[in-house]
Amino acid sequence: MRIALPEAHQMQPLAHLSEHYASEIVNAGMNFSAVTYQMSKLPMRLFEGARYRTALINGCELCQNFRVARDRNTEGRSITHNGPAPDEAFYQAVHEYKSSPLLSSREKLAIEYAEGLGLYPQALARDEDFWARFKAEFSDDEIVDLAYCIAVWMGIGRVAHALGLDGVCAIPAMRTAA
Repeated sequence: MRIALPEAHQMQPLAHLSEHYASEIVNAGMNFSAVTYQMSKLPMRLFEGARYRTALINGCELCQNFRVARDRNTEGRSITHNGPAPDEAFYQAVHEYKSSPLLSSREKLAIEYAEGLGLYPQALARDEDFWARFKAEFSDDEIVDLAYCIAVWMGIGRVAHALGLDGVCAIPAMRTAA
């Protein structure tokens, strides 16, 4: 861990950060994250494919082991109500998304978009072939929804990994495994 975190707060490191370090900024980030899980209109599998690919790029163990259907509070409006939850085969398919028969063309495009934003945003912005394929299957509303979801996953996931917060985990399934 790269910052001081009392042992009593190691299972909920973001809660400690929000109280003790740059509170306004940390809370704004947490609110941005919460809104994506509450308000995104994207189908859950598409959302999860892009989120998981971003987690792989970021190297964040917490994010890679997170499963929205299992680990996210589903009270009120939630992405978990936007279609069926992916199974573990789905998450494995994301690793080889371009050739996987388990993923729809829209899921593959969402994962490709997450990959482009995470690894080579300048090239993605100039890739007219990608944009033609993407816009043929996604509305502008969906593109913006997905872009802002990816933005929060890239930012928060990279911060969690760089600060070592992904080594202490608040995900119930990971606590049980540890």
